[in-house]
Amino acid sequence: MKANSSNRKYVIWFWTILTIPLLVIILLFVLISMGKLGSMPSFRELENPQYNLAAEVYSEDGALLGKISIENRTWTEYKDISPYVINALIATEDIRYYRHSGVDIRGLGRAIVRTIMLGQNTGGGSTITQQLAKQLYPRDTARTSSIVKRIRLGVTKFKEWQTAVKLERSYTKEEIITMYLNKFDFSYNAVGIRSAARVYFNVSPDSLNLEQAAVLVGMLKASTRYNPMRNYNLMLQRRNVVLSQMEKYGYLSPQVGDSVRQLPIVTSFRMEDHNTGLATYLREYIRYTMRKPEPDRSKYVQQSSYDDALWEWENNPLYGWCNKNKKPDGSYFDIYKDGLKIYTTINSKMQQYAEQAVMEHLSKEVQPDFYRRAKYFRNPPYSNDLTKKEVEELLLRSVKESVRYNSMDKRGVPEDSIMLAFNTPVPMRVFSWKGERDTVMTPYDSIRYYKYFVRSSFMVEDPHNGYVKAYVGGPDFRYFKWDAVTQQKKQVGSTIKPFLYTVAMQNGYSPCDEVENIPRSFDIPGDSIPWRPRSSGPEEYHGKMVTLKWGLAQSENYISAWLMQQFSPTAVTDLMKKMGVRSFIDPVPSIFLGTSDIKLEEMVGAYGTFANKGVYARPMYVTRIEDKNGNIISKFTPRIEEVLSENQAYLMVDLLKGVVLIGSGNRLRREPYFLMNEIGGKTGTTQNHSNGWFMGITPNLVGGVWSGWEDQAIHFETLGEGQGAAMALPIFAIFMKKVYTDPQFGIMEADAFERPADFNIELDCDKVKRETIRRGNYLKEKY
Repeated sequence: MKANSSNRKYVIWFWTILTIPLLVIILLFVLISMGKLGSMPSFRELENPQYNLAAEVYSEDGALLGKISIENRTWTEYKDISPYVINALIATEDIRYYRHSGVDIRGLGRAIVRTIMLGQNTGGGSTITQQLAKQLYPRDTARTSSIVKRIRLGVTKFKEWQTAVKLERSYTKEEIITMYLNKFDFSYNAVGIRSAARVYFNVSPDSLNLEQAAVLVGMLKASTRYNPMRNYNLMLQRRNVVLSQMEKYGYLSPQVGDSVRQLPIVTSFRMEDHNTGLATYLREYIRYTMRKPEPDRSKYVQQSSYDDALWEWENNPLYGWCNKNKKPDGSYFDIYKDGLKIYTTINSKMQQYAEQAVMEHLSKEVQPDFYRRAKYFRNPPYSNDLTKKEVEELLLRSVKESVRYNSMDKRGVPEDSIMLAFNTPVPMRVFSWKGERDTVMTPYDSIRYYKYFVRSSFMVEDPHNGYVKAYVGGPDFRYFKWDAVTQQKKQVGSTIKPFLYTVAMQNGYSPCDEVENIPRSFDIPGDSIPWRPRSSGPEEYHGKMVTLKWGLAQSENYISAWLMQQFSPTAVTDLMKKMGVRSFIDPVPSIFLGTSDIKLEEMVGAYGTFANKGVYARPMYVTRIEDKNGNIISKFTPRIEEVLSENQAYLMVDLLKGVVLIGSGNRLRREPYFLMNEIGGKTGTTQNHSNGWFMGITPNLVGGVWSGWEDQAIHFETLGEGQGAAMALPIFAIFMKKVYTDPQFGIMEADAFERPADFNIELDCDKVKRETIRRGNYLKEKY
């Protein structure tokens, strides 16, 4: 009896030990399903997982310029992923993937022992589906005691199993793999397989070869630890483990496996973020513009700023696009998350040439010249016309406008502590034209360091439709965030004079009309002494009769002053408004000196009117926007307005061609550029040579360049170095040389401005003069 009783006791203990864990597991599943142990994703959430998909910005010729994102992720379908990646993933992470329903029993047993009993968060039993569940619904990582941590890990593991089972019911095996590879963060802002393929190997995911696929799959274990850019040797070992797994399970032959394991890891690393790629300034303009809210007057200090914003909201369909357009579910589009595809007017090759032109001219000519000059300034880089106290005040103002200062000030850091921080040397990486360099300097000295750099902006458009082909807002977006194309307004100098001449052409004048080249005076209300502008042309022509063509070509103020006496300043400002210049221009006689601050974008659009037969086309940056599935959401069309007659526009083209032929733009014709095609333009130089401008027109491309410094008080001391012909014109010239050298665009060099059918005005001034003399002699003889 005792033996039977003892046996019965052992049987009871046996079944108790066997049953209790099973009951606990069942109880856990029930409690988890009921939400008693924390929230669980619903079937609706499982069927609609949230992904932050980057907006992609494309050029007109199909090149990916860059992305706008919180996470650099672009959705990739299963069919677009290399089979090497799929095979490597299954062989390494889950060889029984196609034989389970989300939970692998063998892995389950291993996980129970390691996670619950040993408290090890090894993840050794996780299937691909469980790993996806973990990514979609991350674990609670709060710090707790070891016992609580073990219990929490156990509960979390059960949640992952249940979520994995639900995922398997909702998706096919291929869809789960697709979701997993699109979700994983491969480090260096490479989220998802497509971004990883581009960042590490500069290929599309369907083009990944065996060794590349093995690297990326190897990174799934821990993308920061097993990373070819950080831990090459460790990554090499991990890659070879992946290859061995593929060989073990028949995805590779031993011969192929052995040979590939001998190869080094060869990357083609290229970061993808808002600081890199082509057209960085344009991409930032698009991001900033599309996210603008409807203007609220209470949030604007100045009425003029509010008026500008309101005008943009009402007249620019791109402005505030994300707050004007809704998705089918009624929510507004999010440029960071919805995977928008934004197709721009930019031509990727022209954009590349424009960026190269800015870099080449600034780094090889202007910046070295300025460094040589600045060595002899009393308080470099500021001009000698400033005192030391004035320089210190300017630098202090820049300190207080800096992000560092404002961040510390908002945190309540005392002023003296802020200034101490600004005067304490710290390691930093700074910009230089020879590449980034690591150094140690104080933040205060870094502000002075960046003041030295010449800035430049460059924009090119097709004048016929306003499509912007190239957009360069500054030297390097990483270090110079200020966009000098659409954000900045600067004095435009003599580039404003063609608008005065245009008024003259509208009123019956022609380029060959002659004017006496003498000083002109203006009575200014409130001033007892008349204002007399100084000459800006060659002295040997003073007192002589010269043509209007000569006057504009030489940018002679005496001739502009004479024209200003014939017409009111408002006639000029009204015309400029019609030609797209919305910046305020004071309608005073001195308007022709170009002291008004205007955007480069406005100037390029206005000059495009001359090349487009008198029709103004507003600069345009985006042609269409698609959703993540390729459905067109918005289309954008050119906005055009006839401002001048064809004849008037053609007269202005002739005047601008004269600037290049015989005037301040003649450098285009000379070494090293030798641009002998039909081309016109106008240089501009402001007071103290603080700003250099060049506006260039050809039959099918119009471009504008501004060059200068952050502070007006920094400039060249001499006109020879500081004029627009030296600081700005070469950028346009370098760009055009590159364009015409490219076989794709070379045919444009033969383009000619089309002469209007009814145009009958003689533009050969020598011929006009000979005819005038002949007629004069005839009249003398007759009378």
